[in-house]
Amino acid sequence: MRIAVFSDSYKPYVSGVVNSLDTFGRELRKMGHQWYIFAPTYPGYVDDEPGVFRFVSVAAPTNPDYRLAIPLSLAVCRRLRELQIDVVHTHSPFLMGGLGARAARRLKLPLVFTYHTLYEEYVHYSPVARGFARRLMRRISKQYCNRCDTVIVPTQAIRELLDRYGVQTEVVVNPTGIDLSRYENLDRSFLRVNYGIPADHRVLLFVGRLGKEKNVHFLIRAFSKIADEDDKVTLVMVGGGPERADLEEFARSLGVQQRVIFAGPKQPGEMPTVYAGADIFVFTSTTDTQGMVITEAMAAGLPVVAVKAYGSGNVVDHGVNGLLTSVDEAEFATAVTTLLRDASLFSRLALGTRQKAEEMSSTRCAKRLEQVYLAAIEKKARVQKRWNTPNGGFGS
Repeated sequence: MRIAVFSDSYKPYVSGVVNSLDTFGRELRKMGHQWYIFAPTYPGYVDDEPGVFRFVSVAAPTNPDYRLAIPLSLAVCRRLRELQIDVVHTHSPFLMGGLGARAARRLKLPLVFTYHTLYEEYVHYSPVARGFARRLMRRISKQYCNRCDTVIVPTQAIRELLDRYGVQTEVVVNPTGIDLSRYENLDRSFLRVNYGIPADHRVLLFVGRLGKEKNVHFLIRAFSKIADEDDKVTLVMVGGGPERADLEEFARSLGVQQRVIFAGPKQPGEMPTVYAGADIFVFTSTTDTQGMVITEAMAAGLPVVAVKAYGSGNVVDHGVNGLLTSVDEAEFATAVTTLLRDASLFSRLALGTRQKAEEMSSTRCAKRLEQVYLAAIEKKARVQKRWNTPNGGFGS
């Protein structure tokens, strides 16, 4: 198959969406498929892979690292014809996603969309009233999904959410998988050596964008409670974002700045070693649709403590490979300190992490995506055949 992927973000930007595209693209190419990316430009970045088509972009007002493509191209349909595309797969209902949808409709190609993001939870970036913005995001999500032939979601909870929105299109659950081969024979001293963490300290790790939607202030408040109970624990924050400076100041205001390390963003190739350098993965976001970083942490053998939400609730099996809490700082802190002190519980949860990760291998997930594409192509062909039949195939 020849797949055209339209996304509002791609390398070198680091995000769950970009990681998903990279993972699925690598697996599908190994399976013999052609995978083409249509995405924004990034100043100074030169692609080191084939089949990437860039669109002129500008910096997002609220996040200069994020680029907004200008989705105007008279040649995009001609390009898709030249590439003999079989299916269009979009990863946003907005700029590039809108362009991909228009091209698919014009060329009568099947349109598959992955609903990665709870857009209504990002309204704090909106310049208009948040209540209105939230309703608008729901309406855009519903309307865009109903334009598609198939919608993919990472969890059953998100499938149920789209059902409540009023989405009528077929919705298929298929998360992004993990390349388990990258998590073998890892150096577990990376964080301690590179950030001067004492050898006798236990390391808590958070990975994610430092934005309001990730609930990171909650994590730092909870960590201050953990630090009061245990003077040999360090929190490492991996990721960049608009809240970093505020979070650093917040850690200082709570007196834990010496034990909270802001490591900045890391490239995907570095992440297995980063995970391996920690002892427990902590995750407090309530907006992630999958929480792929949780699965990556599990692949490295880390038990997880997470706030129960859409993504974490689907990945973490409470008492099996991690602990889930409500959005309560004291409860979250107690779960972490319990895991730090109870060696038997720690060992049991760590053993359960690898089994969970194996259930979500990138190979398995890519094979399921292949079947989604084939079904969408077949469904589109049936519809076209019906409409090309006299009287629309309904008889005289």
